[in-house]
Amino acid sequence: MSKNTPNPLDLLDCRKLEFIPEHFETVDVQYKYNVVSALDKWIRKNLKGRYAISKAVVVPENKPMDTAIRVGFENPTEASYFMLACPLLKYHN
Repeated sequence: MSKNTPNPLDLLDCRKLEFIPEHFETVDVQYKYNVVSALDKWIRKNLKGRYAISKAVVVPENKPMDTAIRVGFENPTEASYFMLACPLLKYHN
């Protein structure tokens, strides 16, 4: 799909989901001010598939509980690309 071709998921307003289904590949990002809107903007610009963003409670080993942003992708390839290419992750993890 080229940059000038509209994404059918965007046209039908069903690309971003309100919850993360079980079959989605997830990535946890440390919660920081304004990170949710910045992640959403980067995903919309650089990826094509369905995704969801939600808050999550994480319990790292030997550390206290913390709040994180959980990003889920329907396509595991997009999750991998997100982890490698999103510049926001190096500042927020």
